[in-house]
Amino acid sequence: MAIIENKKSIMITGGSGLVGRYLTSLLLAEGYKVSHLSRKQDQFGRVRVFRWDPGKQIVAPEIFEGIDYIIHLAGANIGEKRWTKKRKEEIRKSRVDSAQLIYRVITENSIPLKAFISASAVGYYGSVTSETILTENDHPTDDFLGITCRLWEEAACKFEKSGTRSVRIRTAVVLEKSDSALARMLIPARLGIFPRFGNGRQYMPWIHITDLCRIYLKAIQDDNMNGAYNAVAPEGTTNLRFMKTLARVMNRSGLCFPVPSFVLRTIFGEMSSVILKGTRVSAEKIMKAGFQFNYINLHEALDNIINN
Repeated sequence: MAIIENKKSIMITGGSGLVGRYLTSLLLAEGYKVSHLSRKQDQFGRVRVFRWDPGKQIVAPEIFEGIDYIIHLAGANIGEKRWTKKRKEEIRKSRVDSAQLIYRVITENSIPLKAFISASAVGYYGSVTSETILTENDHPTDDFLGITCRLWEEAACKFEKSGTRSVRIRTAVVLEKSDSALARMLIPARLGIFPRFGNGRQYMPWIHITDLCRIYLKAIQDDNMNGAYNAVAPEGTTNLRFMKTLARVMNRSGLCFPVPSFVLRTIFGEMSSVILKGTRVSAEKIMKAGFQFNYINLHEALDNIINN
């Protein structure tokens, strides 16, 4: 069946990253014209790549001409390096300064965008463990992740204030098997070891990569979508339940090997809070907007990713 060409044009920042790659494939399959904004001007399949330097606040205004939507995924990987003061500043600036650069160029050159759609994270709600089910109406915390996500979203909100539809996607742990947190979990899992971090009772919001990309697609297509949306599967789970489910999916008896909190704090420092803490996050708003998850059940999601 031939793809019907869609005349609308989408530019993705961070398009070569995990989400960007999958999202690009989906958008191309839907017939959209897709381009990437990257620090390296390398070709990416059927996608034209434009170069920018957000650190130096450099981007050519003419590359935005004819662009209907911008999806802002760019940002330094929060789990790649230990959170030194310098690294935390890099994580924050890579998200916030890049969005502000796009806003400045778009407004100064009167480029008519249909929407600016920005990644965010459930880290907005902070590194806490609680039975409370958090919604988009809850306030950000004042820890590193909460502050970073708040500033990230405030940069995206500038578009909304200037009359451009703005959507912020607060993303949970993304389930994907080649380049994700799950991919790293699969390394010891293949040896029959399933780490339980701390007491294992911390919640672990998650989403299948396919559903996440479909949320971005809906954000493009649904003009009624505005503001923040949690991109998290409706079925909540804890770290311990996640590991036990992973063991069942892999047909392993599996040892849920306890990794004490002090060990993780020694290895990862402040970043260990991402692993040791986690709360419940609601998917109600995105579902009320008409989105239907393909993967609600964790066992089905993991089975699809690992065994297909």
